[in-house]
Amino acid sequence: MQAAAVVAGVSLAGCASPPSSSVHATAAASSPSTASPTPAAVHAVQATPGTATTRIESDDGPAGFRQWRDTFSARALAAGIRPETVGTALANAQWQPRVVELDRSQPEFTRTPWAYLDSAVSAQRIAQGRAQLEQHRATLEAAARRYGVPASIITAIWGMESNYGTNFGSFRAVDALATLAHEGRRRAWAESELLAALRILDQGDIAAERMVGSWAGAMGHTQFLPSVFLAHAVDADGDGHRDIWGSIPDVAASTANFLARSGWQAASTWGSEVVLPSGFDHGRADPAVRQSAARWEAEGLRAPEGQALPALADAYIITPAGARGPAFLVGENFRAILRYNNSVSYALAVGLLARQIEGGSGVATPWPRDLAPLSRAQLQAMQEALNRKGFAAGTPDGVMGPATRAGLRGFQRSIGLPPDGYPTLELLQRLQASPAS
Repeated sequence: MQAAAVVAGVSLAGCASPPSSSVHATAAASSPSTASPTPAAVHAVQATPGTATTRIESDDGPAGFRQWRDTFSARALAAGIRPETVGTALANAQWQPRVVELDRSQPEFTRTPWAYLDSAVSAQRIAQGRAQLEQHRATLEAAARRYGVPASIITAIWGMESNYGTNFGSFRAVDALATLAHEGRRRAWAESELLAALRILDQGDIAAERMVGSWAGAMGHTQFLPSVFLAHAVDADGDGHRDIWGSIPDVAASTANFLARSGWQAASTWGSEVVLPSGFDHGRADPAVRQSAARWEAEGLRAPEGQALPALADAYIITPAGARGPAFLVGENFRAILRYNNSVSYALAVGLLARQIEGGSGVATPWPRDLAPLSRAQLQAMQEALNRKGFAAGTPDGVMGPATRAGLRGFQRSIGLPPDGYPTLELLQRLQASPAS
């Protein structure tokens, strides 16, 4: 936002290294269109910002943890990390069983877009965002001028990632990443991020005890993974340290820098809600179908209140809740937010939160709140049924990805329904009731 973003969707929790990756998508698990909670939502324990409170049952952890730690220490030294850093940070890394529990846990039910947005863009978060923007206006607008990213977008990401600094997470980054590395499910990624964390400590940007964040290693006010910190963090207050835990100027500039380098266009917006014309082919609501806003307008798209559509050069339509829900026309800046966290619901929440922090309106079209979310088991059953009927949905894994959406659209077309690719219980029942191809 579950990347990027600085992050990704689950999506997972965390940040990304190159601007093409989501800040969080590498750290958690991935779900392309329906967002799981961002890192700020998956933190196990709330703590005073900048203070690690999570502790362990045993310094040694499971069998082999100390041996792995010694072996990785040698690798860190060979990579140029100073012995003092290895001795004080890595040699004292502690096993965190809760990190393993959180990494292995998967939600039983997917989250509907409206449920996600009800929480992410709540009245309280909007009000807090306006208060934070007013309190830090000079700092946020300085970052906006320097990088071309609106202060409201920076503020919205801040609100999404740590609830404006009230919840960084409570795990020391070195502990969390060492635990994930030894646990082994994503060892190569975790070891790479751990080495990046040690470089940050080695450079003196932050002390080890203050380097705290989520269970997946995302850190500070706007939840950068260590690799993203190294690539994009900025010392905006000129004190010689890039401090995304305690310096709001550094937080604002670092977040804006990531978005700018991820393709944010200063003269444009992220997108707008639209009303689709009667008879619209919902199969065209797809990131692969891109054209200018002017061409979409010529096809009959309009804004809910009749105003002109934003001038987007390379825009596509998203319908997060299918044909019965709202539609949005989004462009390059929406894709930049996706590089922060690769979840459509996350990127939409950032855009809508920013707009309402500025005093704009929310979503005009009602959400289809009568549609219940499907469980992972039900999504897996849908994928299996689609495959049996010849509508390729990929490996049945209970995750709604592009292949499953394409297969579902094919089935919907075959029975004369709008091909919106949105999974419902009714579609699952029809799939299971009809014979295999």
